[in-house]
Amino acid sequence: MANNLQLRIITREGVRLDEPCDMVIMRCNTGDMGILPKHTPCSAVLDYGVLRFMNEGNERRIAVMGGVVQIKDDIVSVLTNEAQWPEEVDRARAEADIDIFTLRVQEEDDDLELLKHQAKLRRTFVRLEVSSYPLLSPGQKSGDS
Repeated sequence: MANNLQLRIITREGVRLDEPCDMVIMRCNTGDMGILPKHTPCSAVLDYGVLRFMNEGNERRIAVMGGVVQIKDDIVSVLTNEAQWPEEVDRARAEADIDIFTLRVQEEDDDLELLKHQAKLRRTFVRLEVSSYPLLSPGQKSGDS
């Protein structure tokens, strides 16, 4: 099957990904959105979540911390402040951060500070989620050893 979409993930640091794929699934603020070739042009606001993309039977995942997505002419352009691959996540630190941010959420009286701690906690959960997926090398399919 020929690749029909081009996925671009761009952060403040630059282009994190620019490659062809068959399908993209991402977390938007209104729920999950799946993109296949010939998708109607649109834009959406991204939530914190794991973006999944498939290419010839291989699935890869990357944590995306909000942003916007634009779909037009089979190009999926994701603009986000932060995107993190599974192998970039420090699991020990993320697990420690969960304890810290959970305690801060429970103890916080200031509404603005509470929202900040809740957002940090949500981002940490997304990092842990993406880090739990096995890393697939090119040409390897899910279930292969």
